[in-house]
Amino acid sequence: MTEQIIVGADGSGPSARAVAWAADEAARLGCELRIVHVVEKWGFDVPLTAAPGEARSLSREGSETLAAAERIAHSRRPEVPVSVDLASGRTVRVLADRSERALELVVGHRGLGGFAGLLLGSVGLGAVRHTACPVVVVRGEQAGGRREIAVGVGLGDDSAALEYAFRVADVRHARLRAVHAWPFSEALDEAGAGADLRHIEERARWRVIEAHAPMRKRFPGVEVVEHIVQDNPAAALVTASRDVDLVIAGSHTREGLTVPRSRAVTHALIHHAHCPAAIVPMGGEPAS
Repeated sequence: MTEQIIVGADGSGPSARAVAWAADEAARLGCELRIVHVVEKWGFDVPLTAAPGEARSLSREGSETLAAAERIAHSRRPEVPVSVDLASGRTVRVLADRSERALELVVGHRGLGGFAGLLLGSVGLGAVRHTACPVVVVRGEQAGGRREIAVGVGLGDDSAALEYAFRVADVRHARLRAVHAWPFSEALDEAGAGADLRHIEERARWRVIEAHAPMRKRFPGVEVVEHIVQDNPAAALVTASRDVDLVIAGSHTREGLTVPRSRAVTHALIHHAHCPAAIVPMGGEPAS
């Protein structure tokens, strides 16, 4: 099967930017771009067929939306093979199904119709839970001129997020910023605590270096810098997103549920990132 980038399209401005971003990504990776438009169903799986001709109207509008998105992709990257897919169902489920063998799923940060809340709140967390590939939410600036990528690194198993980050940095010829944040402890807010702070920061830096060491061997051409900051992890990544082309975070799950700390980071990036944000499914709960 040909490797694909899947992008959701609904005719909105954010959707158009997502299609353009996905076309650039497909060109970088040398793969096909598949544009998907979903005609949503009402609650309880009742299809939108109440009014005579409504289904035909929705189908026609969907085809026009796909045609417009296809023109954006061809104009942006004429060398990229593009296919379109008009589907009916639950938006998150359809996109998750279509992206089972995809390299990435790309969406705008908000949209129209069925995409109106796609990656906002609980629906966004559902998309992350149900999609096996990285989900890229196209937000903020996407000029791509900074040549730097940021990835959040905890002290658990972040290998999937790190591998994705190194691959992205390698294909973009970008520097990789490994961001590790640890919250301020009131116990250290005392005179003479400076030595303890330096010790904690240095220990965290070495653990981050150890975490990405296997990827450095696989991608020797990627320059890596460690950014250790005393802050909330979500806030630290949002801040880092001001200065990079893409910010990346892992989404850890436990028995099908997103881990609270992971959910907080995901929410923060979806709502507040200043550049496109990629959420990478990780599977296990991170260590404290």
